[in-house]
Amino acid sequence: MCQLTYTSLSSCLSAHAQSAPFEEVGRRHNRSAREERVVCSPLTEERPAAFFKMSELDQNPFAQPAGDNPFNDPSVTQVTNSSIETVDQYNPFPGHPTDGLASNTTPAATSPYQPAVLQPSTEPSPQVVAAAAQANLLRQQEELERKAAELDRREQELQSKGPTGKQNNWPPLPRSFPIKPCFYQDFSEEIPPEYQRVCKMIYYLWMLNCVTLFLNLLACLASFTTNTSHGVDFGLSILWLILFTPCSFLCWYRPIYKAFKTDSSFSFFFFFFVFFCQAVISVIQAVGIPHWGNSGWITAFTALSENKPVGAIMIAVAILFTMCAVLTIILLKMTHSLYRRTGASFQKAQQEFSQGVFTNKTFQTATAGAASAAAQGAFQGSN
Repeated sequence: MCQLTYTSLSSCLSAHAQSAPFEEVGRRHNRSAREERVVCSPLTEERPAAFFKMSELDQNPFAQPAGDNPFNDPSVTQVTNSSIETVDQYNPFPGHPTDGLASNTTPAATSPYQPAVLQPSTEPSPQVVAAAAQANLLRQQEELERKAAELDRREQELQSKGPTGKQNNWPPLPRSFPIKPCFYQDFSEEIPPEYQRVCKMIYYLWMLNCVTLFLNLLACLASFTTNTSHGVDFGLSILWLILFTPCSFLCWYRPIYKAFKTDSSFSFFFFFFVFFCQAVISVIQAVGIPHWGNSGWITAFTALSENKPVGAIMIAVAILFTMCAVLTIILLKMTHSLYRRTGASFQKAQQEFSQGVFTNKTFQTATAGAASAAAQGAFQGSN
C-alpha cells in the first residue's frame, strides 16, 4: 500500500513540474501541497503515518537547481520584465516620425564648444568689386573736400582775427560784402580811460576830413560844369580823396591808437611827424590855391564872382577845411601834452625802433637777401 501511495505521489509531482517549468518548487511544501497529495492518493485515510513522513521532504528531487537556471540571470530577467516592445509588436511607421524615438532616447549633454562649420565661400564678380572700389573713392573724395572746406573756413577766421587774436570789426562792413574788416578797434577795451577822449576826437577828425574831401570833389565838379578850365581842379580833387582817405587812417590815426594802447614812444613820434604834415596840408586846403584841386577861400571867392551857387558850395567846403586845420592843430597840442605825461623820450623811441626793426621778419629776410647777394657778387668778382 505504501508503494502505491508513493507511486501516485510521484506521478502527481511530475505532472505539476511539467506544467510550470519556470517556477521554483523545491522548497515550498506547504499545506496546499499536502492537500494536493491527499487528493491524488486514495489511501490517505488509511495510511496517515506515511503521508506525514513524505511531507517532511525539504526539496523536490525532480526540480532543477536554482543556481543552474539560465533564466534567473538578472540581465535576462530585466529584459523580459521591461516594457520594450517585442519584434512582433514593433511598428516601423508610428503616428509621428519622432514618437518612437523621442520617448526612449536620452538627450546628449550640451558642450560649450561647438564644432567649427565652414561656410561656402562665394567669390564676388569683377563688376561688384569695381563698383565697391568706385564708391569707396567717391566717399574718400567727399571726405577730403569737406576737410578742405573746413580748413579754408578756419584759415579765413584766423586771417580775419589778425595779430591780436580777435575778430576784426573795422571797417564795419556787411557779412555779404566781399571785402572783410581789416582792423580790430574797441576804445573801451584797448585804450586807457585817460586817453579815450583824445583818441576818439582824433578818430572823429579823420571822419570829418574824409567827408570834407568828398564834398570838395563835388564842389570841384560843380565848378567844372560851369567853367571847363577848372578840369584840373576836378581831377586833383579825385586824387586827394583816393589818396588822403586811407593814408590818413594808416599814417596818423592808427599810430596814435597804437600809442595810446601800448604806450609806445616810437608810435608817438611817428604820429607827431605825420600829423604835423597833415596840419600843414589842412591849412593849404583851407587857403585854396587855384588849380590845386582844393575848394579853399581863394578858389571859393573866385567862383562866387562867376557863379554864385557854385561859389556858395565852395565857401561851405572852405569852412570845413578851416575847421579840419584848426582841430588838427588843437589835437596835436593835446596829444603832445599827454605824451609828456607818459614819461616817453626820444631815446626810448630809438630803442623801440631798433628792437622792432631787428625783430621784424620782413626786415630780417630783406637783410639776409641783400647780404647773400653782396657775397655772391664779391665771390664772382674775385673769380
